[in-house]
Amino acid sequence: MTVLQKLAPGDLRRIVSTYRDTLRAHQDELNALNVYPVPDGDTGTNMALTLESVVGELEGAAPAAPMGEVCEAIRHGSLMGARGNSGVILSQILRGLADTFSPLDDISGADVATGLRRAADAAYQAVLRPVEGTILTVVRSAAESVERAVTEGETTLAGVFERAAAAARDAVARTPDLLPVLREAGVVDAGGRGFELLLAACLHVVTDRPLPAAEEVHATVAVGTHAGDGHGSGDVGDLRYEVMFFLEADDDRVDQFRSAWGGLGDSIVVVGGDGLWNCHVHTDDIGAAIEAGIAVGRPRDIRVTDLLEQVADREEEGWVRDQTAGGTPIEHVTTAVVAVAVGDGLRTLLRGLGVQQVVAGGQSMNPSTAQILEAVDACAADGVIVLPNNKNIVPVAEQVPGLTDLPVAVVPTAAVVEALGALVAYDPDAALDANRAAMGEAAARIRAGEVTRAVRDSVAECGAIATGDWIAITREGITAAVKSASDAAVALVDVLVDDESELVTIIVGADADADDTARISEHVAEHHPDVEVELHHGDQPLYPYLIGVE
Repeated sequence: MTVLQKLAPGDLRRIVSTYRDTLRAHQDELNALNVYPVPDGDTGTNMALTLESVVGELEGAAPAAPMGEVCEAIRHGSLMGARGNSGVILSQILRGLADTFSPLDDISGADVATGLRRAADAAYQAVLRPVEGTILTVVRSAAESVERAVTEGETTLAGVFERAAAAARDAVARTPDLLPVLREAGVVDAGGRGFELLLAACLHVVTDRPLPAAEEVHATVAVGTHAGDGHGSGDVGDLRYEVMFFLEADDDRVDQFRSAWGGLGDSIVVVGGDGLWNCHVHTDDIGAAIEAGIAVGRPRDIRVTDLLEQVADREEEGWVRDQTAGGTPIEHVTTAVVAVAVGDGLRTLLRGLGVQQVVAGGQSMNPSTAQILEAVDACAADGVIVLPNNKNIVPVAEQVPGLTDLPVAVVPTAAVVEALGALVAYDPDAALDANRAAMGEAAARIRAGEVTRAVRDSVAECGAIATGDWIAITREGITAAVKSASDAAVALVDVLVDDESELVTIIVGADADADDTARISEHVAEHHPDVEVELHHGDQPLYPYLIGVE
């Protein structure tokens, strides 16, 4: 293969699609670098899903589209598809490159240097409190290295990308020296490694250098790839039905299930582990989607939504219909609320407190900017409050206000229990700013925590953690690692409750044991007699107990 001296628009498209495929291949490997032993979507999942959106936008552009059109697709796709902190930062990197390349006919080595500097600056600006030893350090190191290379006379694409890749590789290797939590866990930064794969994709297209081989790891979180044959566009309008269910299946059979779904539809998300998986697909064949689950295990809580009918319902004069409420009509208010949650009980609870739109997502499934924006635009209101309910979703939600003419404010809730506190202060007839202030103050009064099972050996604030331990997590870190969910929940309550506490709210997950739940309530009554207990069945997967104290 001839080494490229400049990148044409088609070459840039190849880099993006190659990067998407490389992230897919390395997704589980990147997820395994997560230093927190929780069963969440993680970095690899979020970066891969963000690139799916970018490739979907590019597939909608003409094959011979000029550089400006290609770059606009990269900008829009990365913005709308960004998921989680890693996805948001990656979207800023891609947009920084696209902004640099957009006015050009082709891209030289010097242009790459300019683009990487712009990308690094954009990435740092996207983070309120930048932390070194992360993807930020890696992209900045690559930018500084190629700037020096160009100053020293290196102008070839191959030379510039070689320098960038070497600098990124060295920066990734140094991330444990900059971030103690990485050093203690014995891993490098996952986001930085993900950015390193972008440079590998660039070198593959420019010089035909082989892509790095992916490591085989046991995946507790798996996201299906978008199949070909017309299903990679990301255009939900091409596929009529949304099918969701929990799948009880042996972990070693989930790859078979995921492959079957890969030929049936798009927007595939399969998350979970230890025998329980939360599954989502857009498809035209409902029966085949469910049968694929039956072939490997037992689907339950099956939910099917007609996406075309849903769109038609939204256009009814004077009404908007809740995506998750089965078509229940809602009336126009001054301020509406959009909340992110997973679990039938949580959705019902949130709607009962006045939430108009519930976006599917949470600890194990981060929604995209586009999904939150769609929910905002579906509200019948003069303004909208968004409750992200997860720290990883907050930066995604914060992209929404700039993408719609409807006034939008984000109350940065990091847990569903904070949202419940905020909703007590919600007034649908009050103005947006008044609700933002009142709901923000109410959410800030909640001390939140959660119980889940460790998916890997680790070390945290409480000491050593073994795979399978039940862990109690607060905003300050992991406070206990014990052998039962009830022991973890009791420990969590004791940490969160103080002399000023009045109410403990416990949201019970899909797999919580009734005897465990009773034991937790009895513990509060015995050891904290002045505190009231409120139980809600949230049906959320993977986290048997979400606890809030106020």
